[in-house]
Amino acid sequence: MRGARFRVVSLDATCDRTAFDSGSEPLDQYFQRQVTQDMRRRVTACFVALAGETRIAGYYTLASASLLLSDLPSHLGKKLPRYPSVPAVRMGRLAVDRRFRGQGLGGALLADALDRTIRSEIAAYALLVDAKDESAASFYRHHGFIPLPGVAFTLFLPLSTAREGMFVLTPS
Repeated sequence: MRGARFRVVSLDATCDRTAFDSGSEPLDQYFQRQVTQDMRRRVTACFVALAGETRIAGYYTLASASLLLSDLPSHLGKKLPRYPSVPAVRMGRLAVDRRFRGQGLGGALLADALDRTIRSEIAAYALLVDAKDESAASFYRHHGFIPLPGVAFTLFLPLSTAREGMFVLTPS
């Protein structure tokens, strides 16, 4: 499946989720059984990378969130207004089907999430992620995300950094 071209769209009923296999049971189960309910309840938005018309090669979810000002590294927090929290966007899940690994799709999905977040007319300070394990945390750190102090698997990227093109986006 080398050289596959992908199109990223909002998940809808035409997309067949049943064949999706990232190798992570929690990510696959959520995608196959729960995501549409969360979308209907407006607690998440889901975007899929399609190879062809309906084959899902990867997905990610976005939702509104907030970061406590006191949780940010002090050198960043002191530059922000003295509100108790700052608005953020949480990428709750990101997964690539095993058949499409090694093509840079994870990084491309991350770039798409950043682009959507930056283009949104709703204010947000950062894109926030909760890595599921060390491998996922390493992926996000590779792309410029900063771990929250004392919480190794919760990372963020200030959108001002992403806007300036300072985040690292290379195939993983």
